[in-house]
Amino acid sequence: MEVKLHDIGEGMAEAEINCFLVKPGDYVKADDPLVEVQTDKMTAEIPSPSTGIVKEFLVAPGDTVPVGTTLIILETEGKGSSGEILRDKVMASQPEQASVAILQKEETYSPIFPRILASPYTRKIARDNSVKIEHVTGTGPAGRILDEDVYQYIEQSQTKTRKTSQLEQPQKEKQTVPAAIQGKTIPFRGRRKQIAKNLLTSIQTIPHCTHFEEVDVTNLIEFRKDLKAAGKSISASAFFIKALSVCLKEFPIFNAVLDEQKEEIELLEEHHIGTAVDTEDGLIVPVIKSVEKKSLPEINREMKALTEKALANELTVSDIQGGTFTVSNVGPLGGSIGATPIIQHPQVALVSFHKTKRMPVVNDQDEIEIRSIMNISMSFDHRVADGATAVKFTNLFAGYMKDPKMLLLELV
Repeated sequence: MEVKLHDIGEGMAEAEINCFLVKPGDYVKADDPLVEVQTDKMTAEIPSPSTGIVKEFLVAPGDTVPVGTTLIILETEGKGSSGEILRDKVMASQPEQASVAILQKEETYSPIFPRILASPYTRKIARDNSVKIEHVTGTGPAGRILDEDVYQYIEQSQTKTRKTSQLEQPQKEKQTVPAAIQGKTIPFRGRRKQIAKNLLTSIQTIPHCTHFEEVDVTNLIEFRKDLKAAGKSISASAFFIKALSVCLKEFPIFNAVLDEQKEEIELLEEHHIGTAVDTEDGLIVPVIKSVEKKSLPEINREMKALTEKALANELTVSDIQGGTFTVSNVGPLGGSIGATPIIQHPQVALVSFHKTKRMPVVNDQDEIEIRSIMNISMSFDHRVADGATAVKFTNLFAGYMKDPKMLLLELV
């Protein structure tokens, strides 16, 4: 039986092979994970379609292959087989260890991978450099092993090897050859490579235009303080997302898809808003579905849950597909005045929120007062909308931030 790479979601065209979770000769049951792949949006596992024995790998880790490619050859029995014949084959080929191997297989699908906190990409770096991940000391949260930890381990091992070699060999005369510039290389694979491909497609397809706006969030900050005092904490991002959804009702052109072949712009009714999350493996965008139907507390809870899943590398396909509009809140990182964010093709707009600063502002009475001002950047597809429309959109958004209690009228 051929195990092929299938479309995991949203018209996936190809994926990169991260690693195999089994080895030739292993006995597997239906739905056991066989191979880990990196798509343009997430890391996913390809399960076994049937009970059988792994016979052969037809691709290698690091390969990028199109959908439909055969990944593994699986030996299976005919219909009605209970799997006992296959088990006997495994035991016959490994008489001394068969019973132990089968027992381990029932307990866990991948005994060669210990429960160590490290992302699939970090594990891949270790494998590519012949490093046993269990030998690396993690410096991340809860002892999580980061990419930098693996590189540091490699560097320390190389330094130790050089010192040992110097002790074992007699000193040679110093060479006068100029030293080359030292550095290190890191793999350009996995999610980083997929992000690069998506960004290149977007920037080459969409004529980007970015509008910058200053938004007064003084009243929003005070309103959130009042809510927190009442025991109802709602993040600023939840307010931003809800306000944008309300604005999209007034300006549906920014919640659309351009079909050039049909010469149509489809205005989408549902607001599936993606929220960019910075993870150890790179940027990923989980999607809050049907924001227009959800209250502020619901948006806040769902956004928090998706962010936690993203950081733990536990997002599912459904968590990241179907986005119609994207937001990126880089304000908490600090120091950001503005940016020109790249739109997620085939979407037509994206808004990023930047650092809030206390600034002197002249009010309507020509008096100077200190206000909290946040910069926002809105990139949009200039094929589907004009600059004036973007200005009106951000003006409406700024109005809701100046009087956030108006959003309480949009609880459902």
